Amino acid sequence: MDTTPQPGLLGSARAVLAVLVEIGQTRLQLASTELEEERLRLAELLLYATLALFFLGIGLILASLLLVLLFWDGPRLLVLGLLTGLFLAAGLGLAAAWRSKARHKPALLATTLDELRRDRDALRSGLPGR
Repeated sequence: MDTTPQPGLLGSARAVLAVLVEIGQTRLQLASTELEEERLRLAELLLYATLALFFLGIGLILASLLLVLLFWDGPRLLVLGLLTGLFLAAGLGLAAAWRSKARHKPALLATTLDELRRDRDALRSGLPGR
C-alpha cells in the first residue's frame, strides 16, 4: 500500500502557483534578453551611422573644394550654389527617411508580449466554463 501523502487542495494550489511563477520568470528572462539585444543593436547602428557620417562629411567637403578649385576661373559662385542646393536636398531627403524609419520601428518586446498572450490564451482555454 502506498504511504506517501497525496497533495490536497493546498498542495495543488502551491503547484499551480509554482508553475505560474516559473512561467513569469521565463517571460521576464525573455524580456531581459530582448532588451539587451535591442540595446546592442542600437549601439551598433549608432556607431556605424557616426562613422559613416564622419567619412561622408569629409569626402563631401573635399569633393566640394575640388570642384570649386576646378572652376576657380569660371563660374565658381554657380558651382558653390549648386553644391549647396544638392547638399541641402540630400540632407532633407535623409532627414525624411530617418523620420519615417523612426516612426515605423518594430514594437519593443513584441516577442515577449506574444508569449504572454499565448500563455493567457492557454490558461483561459484550460479553465472550465470558458
